[in-house]
Amino acid sequence: MTAETRPRLYREVFAVPGMTRSVLLMFVARLPVTAMGLTLTLHVVNGLHRGYVAAGLVATSTTVGTMVGAPAVGRALDRHGLRPVVAVCATVATAYWIGVPWLPYEALLVAAFPAGALVIPVSSLSRQVITALVPEDRRRTAFSVDAVAMETSFIVGPAVGIYLATQFSSRLALTVIGAVVAVTAVLLYAQNPPLRGKKEAAAPAPGGPRTWLDGRMTATLLISMGVLFVLGGTELALVAVLRAGGETAWTGVAVAILALGSIVGGVVHGALPRSLPQSALMALLSLLVIPAGLVSGPWWLLGLALVPMQLVCAPTLAAIAESVSRLAPPHARGMAMGLQDSATRLGGALSSPAIGFVMDRTSPGWGFAASGAGGLLLVAAAGVCAGGARLRTRRPAADRPPTDLPTTEPSIGMDR
Repeated sequence: MTAETRPRLYREVFAVPGMTRSVLLMFVARLPVTAMGLTLTLHVVNGLHRGYVAAGLVATSTTVGTMVGAPAVGRALDRHGLRPVVAVCATVATAYWIGVPWLPYEALLVAAFPAGALVIPVSSLSRQVITALVPEDRRRTAFSVDAVAMETSFIVGPAVGIYLATQFSSRLALTVIGAVVAVTAVLLYAQNPPLRGKKEAAAPAPGGPRTWLDGRMTATLLISMGVLFVLGGTELALVAVLRAGGETAWTGVAVAILALGSIVGGVVHGALPRSLPQSALMALLSLLVIPAGLVSGPWWLLGLALVPMQLVCAPTLAAIAESVSRLAPPHARGMAMGLQDSATRLGGALSSPAIGFVMDRTSPGWGFAASGAGGLLLVAAAGVCAGGARLRTRRPAADRPPTDLPTTEPSIGMDR
């Protein structure tokens, strides 16, 4: 691919009607989502004067709610469209985040589960809109743009949330989150971007999940789970190593370096005509994090050691989104992408106790090795699922009698 062709791919994607507006709207809609976790933790610890265990219980309740609710919300999107689902989710989310500053801890713990279950599925909506708007041969570039936008939101959102919570109050930060959720929901409702292409909208909706939730889709969900397991474990190990070295103050800068590495990788990936398979990208992500455990130098050296892994991060996320959009039928795309969100949440939820267990019994550096090993195990499981699906696909074809053999003897003139 020539140097002139690479930017042309991005120009073609942004030239799609509605694409630029949707990318910007989804970026803004992601900001409160990325700020929710840390801001809520600061509120529980500093505002309600509870410990980190109590804050972790609220976070766990929210995560479990999202894991359970995401497929159901996705199915509602498939059946009823964007506007009814956004209206319901936005009403619940706005009321929750504006009300959180005034709730006692016990009520907050109970309310966190339904609030997590009915969170506006911004990432899922973004991927569905891209699938509906962008032709299939340009979706790799489009999903790379989405991954880059997501990484950027993870730099901006938490930083703004922490600034408001520490410089003013956690009550103000949570109220701002609720207000931004409400405003972006109104904009989403007004814009009403398509979730299916024009031809897809008229397509029938045959069968149930069994027709598409096969070994290939299961493999993709396992890889999606693996990405968040590796990323969550890496972040936890990074914090532990910097804390052990007395460099906790540099954690934010180190995380920003990692995010910038992912952004660079996503931009390059979107300009490529072909991509490595998602399993290969996931294996690279897992392998490249392991050597970071050997670094015992200052924070900047550890950050640089993790950059190669982060260069593969956004490409892996983009490849997963591309795979789900290809495997899921249009009438079930919302549910499929809801399952993808559930898988990522599960991977992140499993990484904290698993990597914490390893580090408690060894040293913080082993957290990187454990993260990579867990990712490789999930890649292997995904390979088994995908291989089984290929075998089941080939077997019926092999069992069928040949149909291309001649039924009569060919004439002499034809026998050449």
